[in-house]
Amino acid sequence: MADEGSAGVRSVNLALDILEAVGFADEELGVTQIATRLHVAKGSVHRHLYTLVERGYLAQNPATSRYAIGPKSRLLARLAPDTDLLQLAEGPMRELRDAVGHSVVLSEMTPRGALVLAKLSSLSPIEIGVRPGSELPFHASAQGRVLLAFAPHPFQQRVLVRPLETFTTKTITSIERIEKILLEVTKRGYASAPEETMLGLNAVAAPIFDGNDACVGALAMVGSIQFLPERPKPAEVTALKNAAQQISRKLGHARPSEMHSSDRRAGSGLAR
Repeated sequence: MADEGSAGVRSVNLALDILEAVGFADEELGVTQIATRLHVAKGSVHRHLYTLVERGYLAQNPATSRYAIGPKSRLLARLAPDTDLLQLAEGPMRELRDAVGHSVVLSEMTPRGALVLAKLSSLSPIEIGVRPGSELPFHASAQGRVLLAFAPHPFQQRVLVRPLETFTTKTITSIERIEKILLEVTKRGYASAPEETMLGLNAVAAPIFDGNDACVGALAMVGSIQFLPERPKPAEVTALKNAAQQISRKLGHARPSEMHSSDRRAGSGLAR
């Protein structure tokens, strides 16, 4: 029974991986492309594609035999709550991008990290490669650190007991150092992770809160370390935090996040 259960979970995971691969792609994908991206056999991909098409979650283009999002997936998107984070964040994101010039990224928490919901490209001709649908690690990304810092203590502990991957020579994997960083994030109201996921790249992120004072997302500026240095400009940090607070107010959060930092530290369990 355990083997059957494990096989069932693997099958569900593969189906979701296929759905995400097609959904987050910039174009229709064929079976070979999907199998290559997921590092699985074409036969397994084809069987799952058949089911996803039959159920309406994907659609196959009869002219090209490639796959795209289907009608049932689009219906689920339309049935999402009206207070959609992406819609509410659109205006403040654009204002922030125009003010600072950096790429601006909106992320939401998943059990595995910070899921990138949207990105506005910078005003620079050089494009920074952060794609919607990407998941950024909690311990090594600015967005992940913000979400983790303001998360309940039991969740923090579950994340920090996992093996922490090293992405660059600057990635921090020491639990003690990360806990100190998270405490500092709650004090100053933003996080950074210079060159910890990719050399030459930096991000600075601020939390987004809902009406229940829960951190539901992160707003980040992303750029090369040359233009977004390890110590970001105070004016840019202020602009970032103001934009995040605008989105928070749209979600029903009445007060700036800084007013709650002492309460959060007391409840987080990180302050010892």
